[in-house]
Amino acid sequence: MTQQVYKDEKRAALDRKIVPVIIILSIVVPLAVAALLMFPDVFKLDMGISRGTLPAFHAILNGSTAILLILALWFIRSRNISAHRTSMLIAFGLSAIFLVSYVISKLNADPIPYSGEGASRYVYFFILISHIILSTAVLPLAMFAIYRGLTQEYRKHKKIVRWAYPIWLYVAITGVLVYLFMQPYY
Repeated sequence: MTQQVYKDEKRAALDRKIVPVIIILSIVVPLAVAALLMFPDVFKLDMGISRGTLPAFHAILNGSTAILLILALWFIRSRNISAHRTSMLIAFGLSAIFLVSYVISKLNADPIPYSGEGASRYVYFFILISHIILSTAVLPLAMFAIYRGLTQEYRKHKKIVRWAYPIWLYVAITGVLVYLFMQPYY
């Protein structure tokens, strides 16, 4: 058996384990978050966390993720693969922390409505709705991009990243914007 055939078989075996996990997480996580948002009274769990604390933390996580994504692009264009990989893994880690913290915030406190009026209301809801819709795509795209990068399947990695990167960056930046719009109401 040639070395390439062995590598291909090994990669296919790994795909059979990892790809289903990515798909399951990509379905279960958005459904769980949607359930929290649609049925807040069912999942209420008062943890005594101040209403404004976690949103500020979320904005810091999103802003840091955006900075890391921009740095990662600069690193890969500079052919610094190690720094690129580190930046992307930290960005993914911060996004995972955000997701857990977001779930905790939804369990802890009732939602706060946006009270802005006029044009700012339309801008806010456009940003919020596009942020929510695109955030559901970030999880599978980011996981597949990272997986393909770590397994050194760079051709597949680049195909995914063409979509994953701008969507992830948009979601990170709009996460900060949503906080800034909502900040006066916390």
